[in-house]
Amino acid sequence: MNMEMDGSLLLTRRNVAELLGVEECIVAVERAFRLYGEGRTQTPGILGVHAAAGGFHIKAGIMDLRRSYFVAKTNANFPDNRNNGLPTIQGLIVVFDADDGRLLAVMDSIEITIIRTGAATAVAAKYLARENARTALICGCGSQGRISLEAIMKVRKLDKVFAYDLDPERAQRFAETLSREFDVEISAVDDLAGAARASDICVTCTTARKYFLRHEHISAGTFIAAVGADSEDKQELEPALLSDSKIVTDISDQSATIGELHHALEARCVSRTDVHAELGEIVAGKKPGRTSEDEIIVFDSTGMALQDVAAASIVYERALAVPGVGTRVNFNNQTRRDKA
Repeated sequence: MNMEMDGSLLLTRRNVAELLGVEECIVAVERAFRLYGEGRTQTPGILGVHAAAGGFHIKAGIMDLRRSYFVAKTNANFPDNRNNGLPTIQGLIVVFDADDGRLLAVMDSIEITIIRTGAATAVAAKYLARENARTALICGCGSQGRISLEAIMKVRKLDKVFAYDLDPERAQRFAETLSREFDVEISAVDDLAGAARASDICVTCTTARKYFLRHEHISAGTFIAAVGADSEDKQELEPALLSDSKIVTDISDQSATIGELHHALEARCVSRTDVHAELGEIVAGKKPGRTSEDEIIVFDSTGMALQDVAAASIVYERALAVPGVGTRVNFNNQTRRDKA
């Protein structure tokens, strides 16, 4: 019996967390970038709508994997929610069969967003960080910082990690907990500039609306994954930093609208022609990644919808294979109305 005919599968955040691991997500996201770089997928779409205290965005993409999937994600992004105990990002992902339009699944988006974003950081580090990179700085010690570190350690052997957060206690908890879990030396720091200068890899994954990582903080050869800026009012890097770096985007049109590239273009520090490549072009072998030990490389990670397709397809297919996971709902059921 085909379970898909019994209705759509509803999956909670807990379900998603149990079904999606970092390592397999890295593999899937790398494949998504490669397919995009080879021109074997449609360009994914994005729509943003502002609200008084935050905003909403919809990201959608279609990709042929083991089967053809269309995935659309609606996320609410409200940075000040951390002050009232709510997640800063909340949302849902819908998964369709792209061959016949059937709604296959509805799932919570938080874990997928966090894990696939960390996976993209790892893919970028694999191609853009120095092979001998041993030190890293994580700016923003929340869930995204944790997954970013875990993912990077799948592609680079780190000896030393610095943890920085506007909340020093949060950075200290991050350092103490993950030092034991990941078996690496992690130090909470309040000297951002000193930690950045000492790091081969810098990851910024905050909700900052004003840049904090400056040009003079960065040493030659550093790889920077700029993760936090995914709307036009969020910013982590000084625009001048991009003017002195090799710029790699996930999708250049998105980065020019909502990423760090957007701010550098507005400041007239760079032009669109200064973008070296999209990550997919590098993964596909169409353009080179790192070409010298001394170049500073910035990966402007705004979040590509194909990452969501790759991750959501793993979750859905694994859920089908595990009896009792999720809830089946038939949205097409019609209720008969009695005549008056």
